[in-house]
Amino acid sequence: MPVIVDQDKCIGSGQCVLAAAGVFDQRDEDGTVLLLDDSPPAESLDDVRRAAVLCPALAITVEES
Repeated sequence: MPVIVDQDKCIGSGQCVLAAAGVFDQRDEDGTVLLLDDSPPAESLDDVRRAAVLCPALAITVEES
């Protein structure tokens, strides 16, 4: 399940990091999302889906296969 982030949309709210810290992080200088793992393990998928739903900028896409 590929995960894609659009850093141009990100507003740095940090909801993704709170939901799935092993998959997302934020840049120190501006809080923009950093994707740490674009193919997270199965046990992280619910957290990644929740991060995508919680993102107020809709900057996270989870491609369901």
